[in-house]
Amino acid sequence: MRYVVTGAAGFIGSHLGEALQDGGHDVLGVDSFTDYYERSRKERNAAALDLLEVDLSEAALEPILAGADGVFHLAGQPGVRASWGESFQQYLDRNVRVTQRVFEAAANAGIRVVFASSSSVYGDAETYPTPEDVVPQPISPYGITKLACEQLAVAIGRAHGLEAVVLRYFTVYGPRQRPDMAFTAMLEALARGERFRLFGDGSAARSFTYVGDAVTATIAAMSLGRRGETYNIGGGDEATMNEAIALVAEISGRTLDVERLEAAVGDVKRTKADVSKAAAQLGWAPGTPLREGLAAQWEWVNGNG
Repeated sequence: MRYVVTGAAGFIGSHLGEALQDGGHDVLGVDSFTDYYERSRKERNAAALDLLEVDLSEAALEPILAGADGVFHLAGQPGVRASWGESFQQYLDRNVRVTQRVFEAAANAGIRVVFASSSSVYGDAETYPTPEDVVPQPISPYGITKLACEQLAVAIGRAHGLEAVVLRYFTVYGPRQRPDMAFTAMLEALARGERFRLFGDGSAARSFTYVGDAVTATIAAMSLGRRGETYNIGGGDEATMNEAIALVAEISGRTLDVERLEAAVGDVKRTKADVSKAAAQLGWAPGTPLREGLAAQWEWVNGNG
């Protein structure tokens, strides 16, 4: 099969592109190398991929999608904390507008799309574990743009026949994780003997999902996901940040110097994914324990200086 992966120089996208190639597929990676974090990290991420550098908000998409059997749309502006104020325009452009263009182009070409959404759409959810039919109530501009993209998939599906599957990722971690995300910041600070800045008192809990598990679910969604359906993709281990810090100390044999700050606006208190729908329809379940995944990420941090 021939697949297009947008955001292919990013954290999850680069792993996905390599996994598809390893499976014998022809992969075209697309990325615009935005300045959210340094380009050099993204270039290392995508070193093994056939990559097209292009801005999806402006480029003609028909030639990019020509001959493709499916699109994995992972491109977007990430980050809850950076999505407030004037920077919100970038989230509108790079999430909502780009996704609208990709969805309409895919609909016109008759191509299935797997779209990467986020657990941020739930906000502080009304129930845990959180199933997909809980009413989304995002509490950050980032989460609002992701929910808008999900609704675009529904609208374009009804109006133009788009065949889309939506995945809500829950705090994906592992090698190549973005530098602004907690585990990379934590482990790099530990490796350098620097102070780690923790937002909040450490009681915030997450359904941490190892990147390899997320990639397996994403590939399964292309062939097994039902049109118009949404699936939670969340790790089997839920842990607080305090528990993660203690686990990192055990893995590394080092003590992390932690500076505790006020909780960031828009950060939810807890996430815990109900993945029974993904298990039933995609045949997927998370398989990587948090200790094993963190050990792999610690090894990657040390190996990359």
